[in-house]
Amino acid sequence: MVDTTVGRGPSPMALGSFLFRALGFSFDSQGRQLSTPWAEIDVCGDLDALQWMGGKSDSFSIRGAIFDEAFGGQASLDGIRAAGLAGKPLMLVTRAGRVHGLHVVYDVSEDRTTINAAGQARANAYQIELRRYPGGGGIGGLLGRLF
Repeated sequence: MVDTTVGRGPSPMALGSFLFRALGFSFDSQGRQLSTPWAEIDVCGDLDALQWMGGKSDSFSIRGAIFDEAFGGQASLDGIRAAGLAGKPLMLVTRAGRVHGLHVVYDVSEDRTTINAAGQARANAYQIELRRYPGGGGIGGLLGRLF
């Protein structure tokens, strides 16, 4: 994932065809949360028993800021939003070559500030919430199950 555009730098992460960059569509933090719930069963005279219910969700969050007027990047965020509206799973890959599998866009939030005279935001802090997509079939589904 190396960008040949002058001044944009390498791509530390890709979500489908959307490349995160040092300038433009950048991010400053990412997080991951795995939910594997256990049911609690009351037991008389002892500690409650636990029953594993299986994996519930594997989510990934990406947070960053876009300065579209200076560096661009808003079009990529809009494209990710469109993929979410279309229900299209996207492959998540980090720069180290780690394939995280197919993910769906679960939530996109934006906080647009510093509005210019044309009514456009000069700064846009965003957060993207992804959920791992367990299905898919084909090579994407296979890669998702392997990694």
